[in-house]
Amino acid sequence: MKFLPKLLILLAFGLLTALPTGAVQAAEAQAGWYKNVVDYAFVKDHATVPMREDVVVIDSRPARKYDPGYISPALNIPDRQFDKMVDLLPADKSKMLIFYCGGVKCPLSHQSAFKAEALGYTNVQVYAAGYPDWIKNGGIGSVSAAFVKKQIDNNTPMVLVDSRPDRKFAKGHVPTALNIPDRKFAKMTDLLPKAKDVPLVFYCGGYKCPLSFSSAQKAKMQGYTNVKTFQAGYPDWVKAFGKMGASNKAGEPAKVKMVKATIETGDEPDTITFASFRNIVKNAPDSVYLIDVRSIDEFKTGGFKGAKHMTVDQVEEQVAQLPKDKPIIFVCSTGARSGEAYDIVKMAREDLQVYFLDATVTHAKDGTFILEPAV
Repeated sequence: MKFLPKLLILLAFGLLTALPTGAVQAAEAQAGWYKNVVDYAFVKDHATVPMREDVVVIDSRPARKYDPGYISPALNIPDRQFDKMVDLLPADKSKMLIFYCGGVKCPLSHQSAFKAEALGYTNVQVYAAGYPDWIKNGGIGSVSAAFVKKQIDNNTPMVLVDSRPDRKFAKGHVPTALNIPDRKFAKMTDLLPKAKDVPLVFYCGGYKCPLSFSSAQKAKMQGYTNVKTFQAGYPDWVKAFGKMGASNKAGEPAKVKMVKATIETGDEPDTITFASFRNIVKNAPDSVYLIDVRSIDEFKTGGFKGAKHMTVDQVEEQVAQLPKDKPIIFVCSTGARSGEAYDIVKMAREDLQVYFLDATVTHAKDGTFILEPAV
């Protein structure tokens, strides 16, 4: 009998170590914690750039905590304002919600999780270790447009980098930003500060655009220790503060001319108008080569019917083999990578008819899509 307590302890320890990490955390939960607790690995798989459509990540901290650093692509719904901001939650009550705040001593994410459950949400998780654990494990933090503007207005030391191609940068960018296109990063590192602890903030075309995250990772590999993204990017900046640093008017081209029977371009002869593109996709998809230059993971989530997949790198490598019997239209999610593919081909192959879709594109699961002016 004297060995029974030790046996029970060993059995309990074996049971805990056999459980998934999230279950262990739940077993060690403090009073008042929500029942479903997840860890860094789980959140990393769900808080992705481009953002996933099956999950919503929510930062329950006040805006003053969220603005200088949050887990992208999290919404900011402070727990104290939860009831006033429930319209930001998804209409689908089965969609996964992941709440987090300032660590294991912070109750805000748990409180918000209970409130979400009371509203009928059925797949609610809490990242109890929160933002401090995200950074500790090597996750890249993101900052808000309000934070970026405050840094600029106060002339606070910060190097802001626009990771989009130069054609996008020329049309409009955040004031003070350098343009280091992600594809040219290795060739332009001399533009970065020599001091490795200087704050670097990378941005691109929003939560669908992976360029800023890619550049931020490259900067960390170069030894920079204070790297973040402004992942909401230039579209969010324009929404909040207007279009500064722009050299061209955004939106649907005002002047339209006929280039071919099914292709219309605007004031820039390399871009195809939304109306013309929709007509081609709907009525004459076989009249062009539609090439999607997003990553393969993005492409698998949905795209235009009949589109072929090639990354920008593959376009560059195989430019000599591109067919010339039909026009080529490059597409992506924000117009950045499609424009870059266009530039590569236009410089190398004068014999091709090439265009790109300069748009923010949203694909639905039923095959439909929404086109919005890219910024």
